[in-house]
Amino acid sequence: MKMNLLRTVLAGSVALLLGSGLAFGQAPAVTTAQGKAAGKLVRNGTQKAFLGLPYAAPPVGDLRWKAPRQPLAWTGVRDATKFGARCEQWHIWDDYIFQDAGPSEDCLFLNVYTPAKAKPTGKLPVMVWIHGGGFIAGAGSEPRYSDSPLVDRGVVLVTLNYRLGVFGFLATDDLAKENGGHAGNYGLMDMVAALQWVKANIAAFGGDPNNVTIFGESAGSFAVSTLTAVPSAQGLFHKVIGESGALFNGAIPMGSLEQRGKRDQAWADGTGAKTLPELRAISADKILDAAKNGKGIGFSPVLDGQFLPQSAPDAYAAGHQAHVPAIIGWNHDERTGTLSKDMTAEKWKAYATEHYGTHAQDFLKAFPGDTDEQAIHSADDLTTAQFIGLATWRWAEAAVATGKVPVYRYSFDQPSPPERLHPIAKAFHSAELEYVFGTQNVRQGATWQPEDRTLSRQMMDYWTNFAKTGNPNGAGLPKWPRYDADSAILHLEKTITAGPDPNRAKYQFLSTTEPERICAICIARSGFPITWSWQYSHRSTVRWLMRRSRRVRHFVPSPGL
Repeated sequence: MKMNLLRTVLAGSVALLLGSGLAFGQAPAVTTAQGKAAGKLVRNGTQKAFLGLPYAAPPVGDLRWKAPRQPLAWTGVRDATKFGARCEQWHIWDDYIFQDAGPSEDCLFLNVYTPAKAKPTGKLPVMVWIHGGGFIAGAGSEPRYSDSPLVDRGVVLVTLNYRLGVFGFLATDDLAKENGGHAGNYGLMDMVAALQWVKANIAAFGGDPNNVTIFGESAGSFAVSTLTAVPSAQGLFHKVIGESGALFNGAIPMGSLEQRGKRDQAWADGTGAKTLPELRAISADKILDAAKNGKGIGFSPVLDGQFLPQSAPDAYAAGHQAHVPAIIGWNHDERTGTLSKDMTAEKWKAYATEHYGTHAQDFLKAFPGDTDEQAIHSADDLTTAQFIGLATWRWAEAAVATGKVPVYRYSFDQPSPPERLHPIAKAFHSAELEYVFGTQNVRQGATWQPEDRTLSRQMMDYWTNFAKTGNPNGAGLPKWPRYDADSAILHLEKTITAGPDPNRAKYQFLSTTEPERICAICIARSGFPITWSWQYSHRSTVRWLMRRSRRVRHFVPSPGL
């Protein structure tokens, strides 16, 4: 009798705990516009995580290559303890690790992380992360973005998936006809849809829909710079952080719809489909294989004239961008060891004459090479500039010129500890990610030093201070001067310093010499078309690139593009 009574009491207690969402590490259910969702407690109970929340309808069937539709409602309480599927992609980089069940076209999910004590009335600043991956890879489920100590600093963190590659950026003539002259940019539209979801729902998680910072790295940073020029995105975010990338004529090209329409239509015709319904009926795997084997064709944002009526540079020149505070920067060693391989002072001077002609002496003033060591350093500076630095610099300069808002610039200079994928200690492309999120333990094989941990804490403080107030400065941090005030930048390394940009003359030279040309130079063994942007148009340069492209690994983008 007593035993039966005890069992009844225990069963009732468990039922009560399950109903409140507190049992077995669950977080209390949150009510969104689509229905209730129950997440889980993470980081020893200090945070609540709500994973795999759909922010748009599945873009499948007739919705493939269409703007995202409103998410579907559900009944009951949704299990939000597991990541939703990542968007369709193939394996490219070994350090891309995912915690979801696999790729799918049904992939428009986001994840919300909040402090455990966050309440619907909390109005915490919101940070929306847009992952990198060259617009062909990546997901919000990557462990370097998950369970981040950023949230412990009093912010709500949102990570998201968006359509990639051919599914996110195909822009054919047929699609343009179907959509009244608009095609492509579905991946960017997904980001806007996610921001609209945040505006409508984030208060329920304790976030402030009127204090949203979008931030991203590489392709994510390219996207952030572009979203500032998208009319439908304005008002959905209030601050931006761009890490290594901008659609300001850089490593990822953006052509007009007229140019892309014909090229993409030829690719679509090559699948054997005669109509859009036939193309949409082809399985996702076959579409992905056709894109992977597309002989140099790549899919990226397009200047469509409607969703994106102006390129980012043109929008900034006209002052049409979102006028919001910005942090913009890149890493010291974004692209090294390619042009500089076996470089000498003699070769560097010959290179200057061959590629810059009458500008050779000015080039050598900006990129000196009086010694072999100096020539190697200048060659690495040039390839870093051409890969990521120059476009990102142009974004910062444009923001200063017409933004009328605070702009902060950084250079991430801390060499990361060597490991299998990056055997030389450098501040390589994407190296800052684990510092920004405080997730250094997920990088396999790296041995972190106390100064790495300290820098990570400082960067998280800068980033979250900025999300809260638009000013990254705060107690206990070295002062970060405004770039728009005196052109000073912050050097993020074990001893943080600030001062004039030591590379300004290099970037000024590159922006005032011959018009930039973007040359498709090779196809990596993965099938991904690699592009490289150069400041000159000499045929000898193209020949040199093609010779180098035989050693494809030198041109495969570093993880996180």
